[in-house]
Amino acid sequence: MTALKPTFPAPGHDHDRCSAEGLEHAERVCAGRSQNLTPIRRQVLRALLSSHRPLGAYEVIEELARVMPRPAPITVYRALDFLMQNGLVHRIESRNAFLACGHDHGDAATVAFLICECCGSVAEVPASEVTQRLNEAARQTGFTPKMSVVEITGVCGHCQAA
Repeated sequence: MTALKPTFPAPGHDHDRCSAEGLEHAERVCAGRSQNLTPIRRQVLRALLSSHRPLGAYEVIEELARVMPRPAPITVYRALDFLMQNGLVHRIESRNAFLACGHDHGDAATVAFLICECCGSVAEVPASEVTQRLNEAARQTGFTPKMSVVEITGVCGHCQAA
């Protein structure tokens, strides 16, 4: 696994290139898994790539309604499920929202989400060592962990400098 670099948008960030790279990554992942990146799945991912902020399912629907007939919520949820199952989208539990992921960190990798309280941007960093320690501590108490999500709120460097 390669180290993830937090991807808070910096001044001068080329978001069009960033979005295009995210779509290219999704196409490679789906092709490598013989999965079909259907037009609606592509549109949902494109909506999530429109910013570095997590979006709720209904926010995704609003984004899609700008460029196509408003999709049914079940259609968007199915596309989100597919994208999550293929590691192309993460769910931010505390926000009940979804974030596009363009990293090659593998299905079993644990990441921590760094959530800026000012601008709402989210970055991800590796967290497998932290998760392993938390899971070990939980097991020592007789608890069996099933899912670990690490979310850290604070202020990103861009907002600190503003």
